[in-house]
Amino acid sequence: MDYNEKIIALQKRLGHVFIHSSLLQEALTHRSALVRRTSRRAKRVVQEQHFGRASQNSNERLEFIGDRVLGLVVAEWLFERFPKEQEGALGARHAHLVSRPVLAAIAEKIGLSEALLIAQHEENAGIRELASVKADAMEAILGALYLDAGLEKVKKLIHRFWKNEIDREKTPHKEPKTLLQEYVLGKGNDLPRYELLSSEGPSHAPIFRVEVTALNHVGKGEAKSKRLAESAAAVDLLKKLGQETKSV
Repeated sequence: MDYNEKIIALQKRLGHVFIHSSLLQEALTHRSALVRRTSRRAKRVVQEQHFGRASQNSNERLEFIGDRVLGLVVAEWLFERFPKEQEGALGARHAHLVSRPVLAAIAEKIGLSEALLIAQHEENAGIRELASVKADAMEAILGALYLDAGLEKVKKLIHRFWKNEIDREKTPHKEPKTLLQEYVLGKGNDLPRYELLSSEGPSHAPIFRVEVTALNHVGKGEAKSKRLAESAAAVDLLKKLGQETKSV
């Protein structure tokens, strides 16, 4: 299957043919595939023949808006689906449904990573298979779809692809930080200690790195928000302690 066939197949799985193909191109452009200028020489990494010309933006801007759209649609869905649950339980469900593992799994289901435009050196490093890359691209696709077709179209897509995940959670999902706290306190120890190691990147797409310490073990995590980085660190530590957890 050549690249054009992959784009056609992806749009079929999404149930939408983009009116503005530039939005789809931007959603599929990893930051490594942007035009880079070195010593007055421009090196084009994007395969321009597929969209006519190279994108001037990576998918980070669309990821920003897609994250907000997903959050709103899922919040409304949960509010209607679980009328008797309070903020704490709804918040736990919400955090799970918009988490990186869930996003990456759905991106994998629709074959999104196959259509990403990635620089060759990053391709060789295996970046296409990273959960973070798949999750970010999934948010970017949602953002692109929202701008191209509106909120109702995005809502239908989210309800279609997230339905199995929301049906699976019969009881409120417990956030990893809560699971770790309960486990540590159950052992008669002090609360886990979280430390922000670094915060890097542009303001619209920062990367936070966090470390958590408990029971003489250390867990580490990174994500685009401090809260998600703490959750990732909690998952890492829970695994080291031999405890099961489904997602961040």
